[in-house]
Amino acid sequence: MANLRAGLIGLGMMGRHHARVIRELEGVDLVAVADSYGDPHNVADGLTVHGSVEELIAQGIDMAVAAVPTILHEEVALQLAEAGVHCLVEKPIANDSASGRRIAEAFESKGLIGAVGHIERFNPSLQSLRERLENGDLGEVYQISTRRQGPFPARIADVGVVKDLATHDIDLTAWLAQSNFVNVVAHTTSRSGRDHEDMVTAIGHLKSGVVTNHIVNWLSPMKERTTVVLGERGAFIADTISADLTFVENGTFQTDWDSIAAFRGVSEGSSTRFALAKREPLKMEHEAFRDAVLGKSLNIVTMAEGLETLRVAEAVLDSAKSGTVVAL
Repeated sequence: MANLRAGLIGLGMMGRHHARVIRELEGVDLVAVADSYGDPHNVADGLTVHGSVEELIAQGIDMAVAAVPTILHEEVALQLAEAGVHCLVEKPIANDSASGRRIAEAFESKGLIGAVGHIERFNPSLQSLRERLENGDLGEVYQISTRRQGPFPARIADVGVVKDLATHDIDLTAWLAQSNFVNVVAHTTSRSGRDHEDMVTAIGHLKSGVVTNHIVNWLSPMKERTTVVLGERGAFIADTISADLTFVENGTFQTDWDSIAAFRGVSEGSSTRFALAKREPLKMEHEAFRDAVLGKSLNIVTMAEGLETLRVAEAVLDSAKSGTVVAL
């Protein structure tokens, strides 16, 4: 069987990584690249740098990655859908949910594979955590907490911290719990002088009854990417920077300290850090997209899921603006 012909539009900070991974991907050939601003990171490697989506499509591609600014997602994705090209669009799916809905509907109506680049799902620590939750290792899940903090990334131009960073946490939370958000309440602030928010604290409630909380900002001098899932048997702690997963189980021993023994809660038990195969998340994301195009599996972040994540992000911003709980 001939290799799939892939195109890439957007050769910026994220596009260069997509180009590298596509070239390493078995069964896929990178045959065309495009960016109206040229090739600042020299990723074309002999390919002609086209200036538009139309020129990219004209190269006879089967699938494409759209790593353009968020405001351009709808324009690019709809052109690819019209041409019958499967597409992985970087997150968030679009600048707003109305635009995202048009994208999702276009790919669904044409029977095309449409994926959204919520890469955190493919982190080895979260992949293992999801599997362990499905196996019932934690018992009933009570709460999912995330912290995503770090310095301001110079690559960001057109969105705030909610759509750029918090969408990772919204997606991975719903995916881990296998349940959608039903309401959120949030507070944001802007300290960097930009038009968009650069800090958010949000609390959510999932359909399954799980409560969630999320601390997200790009004002911190320390980089942190942590997900904690608390349940009846203990807590899982996933660090997606190091791709480590730790389980702290509830203690089972009796205590002789009367004032502590009177509290019928949990106690600290053994802590286990799991040995995981640590593969690059972006490569796993591309393998999932390739396999979906080939009809082998559907482990991608679908456009319907990407749209739901964007709806929650908009609800977070609405809540922060209105000071109320926003239902979804």
